[in-house]
Formats: sequence, C-alpha cells, structure tokens
Amino acid sequence: MTSTLLRGRTLTFLRWPETIDDHSAWRYEEDGGLLISDGRIVASGAYADIEKQAGDGARRIDHRPHLILPGFIDAHVHFPQMQIIASYGAELLDWLNKYTFPEETKFRDAQHGRRIARLFLDEMVRHGTTTVAAYCSVHKASAEAFFAESHDRNMLNIAGKVMMDRNAPDGLLDTSQSGYDDSKALIAEWHGKGRQLYSITPRFAITSTPEQMEMAGTLCREHPDLHMQTHLSENHAEIAFTQELYPWSRDYTDVYERYGLLGQKSLFGHCIHLSEREADALSSTGSVAVFCPTSNLFLGSGLFDYQRYRRRDRALRIAAATDVGGGTNYSMLRTMDEGYKVIALNGEKLNPFQSFWQLTRGNAEALSVADKVGTLEAGTDADIVVLDARVTPAMRLRMETVGTLAEELFLLQTLGDDRAVREVYVAGRPAKSTIAI
Repeated sequence: MTSTLLRGRTLTFLRWPETIDDHSAWRYEEDGGLLISDGRIVASGAYADIEKQAGDGARRIDHRPHLILPGFIDAHVHFPQMQIIASYGAELLDWLNKYTFPEETKFRDAQHGRRIARLFLDEMVRHGTTTVAAYCSVHKASAEAFFAESHDRNMLNIAGKVMMDRNAPDGLLDTSQSGYDDSKALIAEWHGKGRQLYSITPRFAITSTPEQMEMAGTLCREHPDLHMQTHLSENHAEIAFTQELYPWSRDYTDVYERYGLLGQKSLFGHCIHLSEREADALSSTGSVAVFCPTSNLFLGSGLFDYQRYRRRDRALRIAAATDVGGGTNYSMLRTMDEGYKVIALNGEKLNPFQSFWQLTRGNAEALSVADKVGTLEAGTDADIVVLDARVTPAMRLRMETVGTLAEELFLLQTLGDDRAVREVYVAGRPAKSTIAI
C-alpha cells in the first residue's frame, strides 16, 4: 500500500501539562513529519528525519504552516438529538420530556436513523472530531444505523442503544429483557467489527427500573471489556427524583454502585453536584466523570469543578464532551472555550496546553483507547486534524500579535470552530475534504 507523508507543525502530548511552561509534557516540531501507511502512523518527528524513512514512493502532502494534531475525541454525545439542538427554555427533566423524547421517537424509522447517523458523523468530521462516545436511541435500529455508518467510514467510535423501561413515552421504552437481548445482539454484531466498540448504555437511573439496572449490571459482568455510559448528578431535580425512585440509596452514585456499573470503562456524564463520598466512589473504581460545559450552562445545571476534582487526594479521571443536543456546539474547540470559562468562574484557570491535552490524549486515556488514538505516536491509528489559526479575518488579525505556541492554541480554542479545521484524516485517509457541502 502506498504510504503518505504529511508535513506541518506537529504537536502531540506525552502526559498532563502541569504548567504552561511544562515543555516535557508535549512534543512539538516546527517542521514536523508524519509517515502513514495502512491506516496507521509509522513514524513521527522532524520532517528531515521522517522523509528519509518515507522513500521516493510516498505521497507527500504539505500542510505548512498549519498545526497537525491527533483528531479530537468527544466523550459524551447524543446522535439522535441533532434536530433539537438550540431548543429554547427548558431545564433537564423538562428538556427530556418536551424535546428529547419526542425527537428520539422518530428513530423507530430505520431510514431516519440512517440519515441522521450520516449527517451526524459528517458534522463530527467537519469539526475535527474523529472519535465519539455516542448514545443512540432506545431502538436497536438506531444503533445499527450508527455503527454501519461509522464502519463504512472506518472510524473508531464507541456507542450503544439506550436502555430505558420507564418514565418515557410509549414508543420509547424497551423492557428489562428486551433491552438486554437487543444489547447482546448488537454486541455480537458490532463490538470489535473493524474499529467499532460497544458501550452498555442505561440512559440514567430515572428511566430504568431496578430490574433493568440489574440487567445492565449483568451485561457489564458478562462483557467486562466493554464500556458503560450513563448520566449522573446533572441537575438538582434529577438527583431528588432518583432518590425518590431508589429510597434505599445513600446518594445518586450509590444506585450505580449497587448494580455494579462503576469501573475503569464507566463514563458518567456531568457529575456536577457530587458529594465527597460520591467522588471517592468514582475515583476508587477508576470511573470517569465527563465534563459537558456547554450543556451544563445551556440547561442551567451548574458548574463542574474541574480543577478541584483533579487536585483532590483521590483525583477523578475526567473527560470532556459536547453533549449535543443539550450541548450547543459540535466543536470540541468551542467546548473547551466554554470549559475555560466554567473553570474561571470556579476561580481557576486551564492553560491552553491542558485544554488540547484534554481533547486529544486526555480524552483518549479517559476512554481507555490511548493505545489506538489521541496521540501521534508510531503504531497508533492515523486519526489526525489539521488546524489553521488564520482562517478568519479576526483570527488573522490576532495572529499578527501572537508570538508563542500557547497563544496560538488559546486563539484556536477561543475563536476557532469548524472553519479552523483545514483537513481531517480518519485511519490515514482524508475525510473532511470528501464531505459533500
């Protein structure tokens, strides 16, 4: 197979950057090269060195002066909610009943699911996101549509059909048994097919009976290598309703503990209002708290205390996510811009290297896929984003006074969007430039 040699300013992270001057936490090449073959990165480093390895037969693509980074990763997103993004005036439980549930009912139509899956993954690629952890609807066909589209594009995505057997409209409910059976069938068909990964997905404790929560725990025990994703502690009314439904529980997290849903591959969306006991329970099991700043702000849910959770004696593993459609933008750049503001409101700062670590290697580590994506390391999958910090007039003007890489990254985070994403490579193949406009 013909290899490809990319040239540009390459940036990849080795670990969490403690400070803005923690240069050993990342590797940056002003004139960098990436050699790609058979969908994987063969070598990365200084262009002069990588070019020698490439030989005369490699196809050469010059992206200078743009930045080349690992593709962005979105750790919590609802693909069936594309047509309710930017819906007015509701908090979480009202949002679900007024907008989300009626919209997701449409996904009983397999053709509708296929259309939205295609448009959703187009939008992810357009914004530089190459891996997502996605919620499908309750309908088995919605997960089939998502995985089929993802597989056709050779993307590495994590997804699952939601399990929900109460507190939702007719037509949007399964049963404890059918939720288990459909999940088992989807796991058998899709998990490990190409780059597809399955996530056991009880929507949240409010929409699952104890019997269904038991079934979700059974699935986790039967498939310990799978992810599990759900929601936790997003909204005060949600927390109160959960404890009404599970009166024996010490707190919201205790419900998921009881059914064996905590663990290294367990992703808990939001986690805004955790008690210390709950934070300890998550950290002691290696569970992941997923920071969703735009939806937390849009729905008025609260401020996720990112730095406190990181610095506590028993630090939490943290991912970041758009949470579309409660989230208000598909872009991880826009998401980290809002995340910066949330963290600032809590009296802290997140420096730009920390932001870009989070949406690349940090999210890959949180999703337990850093051996595959999230870096520019040799042997990993060639999921790559090319960023242009001069793409708009306002950004070009600001770049006239930018003197450091940190300033450029912060500009991209603050003013960048899908226009700043010049190209995206999925498993080494150009993906953004092939999307029909």
